[in-house]
Amino acid sequence: MTGEYGRLGVGIALPQTVGTERVDPGGIAEYAQRAEKLGFGSVWVSELLTARVLDPLTLLAHCAAITDGIRLGIAVLLSDLRAPLHIARETATIDQLSGGRLTVGVGLGSKRAVYPAFGLTAERRARRFEEGLQILKRLWEGEAVAHDGFWRLQSMNTAPLPVQQPHPPLWFGARSTAALKRAVRHGDGWIGSGSESAQVFAANNRTLTRLLEAAGRDPRSFATAKRVYVAVDDDDRRARERSRVWFSANYGNPGLADEVVVVGTPERCAEALEEIRRSGAALLVLNPMFDELDQMEALATEVAPLLPPQRGVEGTLATNKTVGRG
Repeated sequence: MTGEYGRLGVGIALPQTVGTERVDPGGIAEYAQRAEKLGFGSVWVSELLTARVLDPLTLLAHCAAITDGIRLGIAVLLSDLRAPLHIARETATIDQLSGGRLTVGVGLGSKRAVYPAFGLTAERRARRFEEGLQILKRLWEGEAVAHDGFWRLQSMNTAPLPVQQPHPPLWFGARSTAALKRAVRHGDGWIGSGSESAQVFAANNRTLTRLLEAAGRDPRSFATAKRVYVAVDDDDRRARERSRVWFSANYGNPGLADEVVVVGTPERCAEALEEIRRSGAALLVLNPMFDELDQMEALATEVAPLLPPQRGVEGTLATNKTVGRG
């Protein structure tokens, strides 16, 4: 896989799952640096509060220090559980440390039961979510924000400011029509969940296109992506069984693996991935679940070269300019 494939829309998920053993910082560094050398255009983390995973923003800050040019993305941050001022400071710090390489994906998530652990209730959470994002954008842009609503600020601003102007690309994780409408109102892009099937993604992408056109926005300027859990293996049965074990541990639903995981030989994986691209995914975020380093090598050297070049993606994904603030 060359750097061109990275620019043309293939990213890779960083290993986040941990057990009771100590984390291996050297292994994380090796993986992120190898992803960059293999030509992946971006590395991605997620926020799964009910699974044993490393904190996503802390992990991205670590990766900012050990990589040079690969983009860093989160899909998605459960922003409704954090104060906008806190998010603005953390993400702007990562954007500064990385030289303007951060993409911020946000979403509401489906687990209402986690709210009390954060001192919050799920009541009217969609309105609070949207209000928080409006405040976040204003803080990113350097405004001193006074606000009295779900979030209360008295002429608060934040430092540092992001490198990217007016702010890092803001993508949405969204499944329902209401959530897609929020993405159209406030976002620069949309990323489909790894736990939704290719068919659901395609249907949601068609809905998104209609909503963008109705809002007077050019769908070609709106980034579209799909996280795809993948296992390259000549033994389908072995790969599917290992995928079911992973989904049981991280989603509590082993059967979901049968619906969403791309499994098989490099040729079969490439065929399935290209079908997802044809349904509207300008960016594929490939997510190995086990043997991550070996899987990444196989994806780069055996699968990605089989994907036809996808022209025009680079401009679609680079929605915000990476320019310093003078």
